[in-house]
Amino acid sequence: MAEVQRHPLLTREEELQLARHYKESGDVNAAYRLVAWNLRLVVKLAHEYHRNPLSLLDLVLVQEGNIGLMQAVKKYDPERGVKLSSYAAWWIRAYILRYIMDNWKMVKLGTTEAQRKLFFKLRQEQEKLIAQGFEASPKLLAERLNVTEQDVVEMDQRLGHDEMSIDAPLGNDDDSRTTRADRYLPSNSMPADERLGAEQLKALFREKLSEFARTLEGKERFIFESRLVSDEPLTLQDIGDKYGVSRERARQIEAALINRMRDFMREQIPDFDLVASPKA
Repeated sequence: MAEVQRHPLLTREEELQLARHYKESGDVNAAYRLVAWNLRLVVKLAHEYHRNPLSLLDLVLVQEGNIGLMQAVKKYDPERGVKLSSYAAWWIRAYILRYIMDNWKMVKLGTTEAQRKLFFKLRQEQEKLIAQGFEASPKLLAERLNVTEQDVVEMDQRLGHDEMSIDAPLGNDDDSRTTRADRYLPSNSMPADERLGAEQLKALFREKLSEFARTLEGKERFIFESRLVSDEPLTLQDIGDKYGVSRERARQIEAALINRMRDFMREQIPDFDLVASPKA
């Protein structure tokens, strides 16, 4: 941790200069400096999942986050107008979460009985209450799980509830048909304990799908929203009739759009094909 404190924060201009230099020249020293000056971000994000800086687990999560940070630096494009820290956060979280999901039996994101109970049951209880027509408030969750409201709030924050709702609409449309994209997300058929980690990946996928949607216009945007991510998708014939093309042509446009979407997700998310495929 002393290594983290040793490096001052970069200014935006310094970051851009280093990133451009690395992209153009492949200078390993420039990459090292970008990684070193963003180590505190890794520590901050790792502490969202475990808050004991003296534990071996905390150090392991930081190390996994460092790998994600290095991948982010390698793939970062400084000309896109996005800060490296914002771009790297997704990579860091993805590597930490992959480790947690791969090693969930050894990972305990809590030291008290209440914290362990919440880690494994909070999301499940929230979904159950919503399905029953109740608001999943901290007070009600605390009563159902026999813990304090503060415990609920803290664990909810650590599980990333405030970042992106799984069922939030894509884009700016209010059409409820565009609120699901689960076919492109990690499978929900996995055990509840593994699903808790996958919920975090779903939030990441949801955000990236929303970003992809904003790159589309016209016919492609319509097909994406009314067919690919809709609860009640239109048929290919419906699409063809709307745009005056054959059903086969509509299928070709859809196939090309899916390939573009997957390429976008592969660029944005580490090991996209691994985490997006249902487990055997």
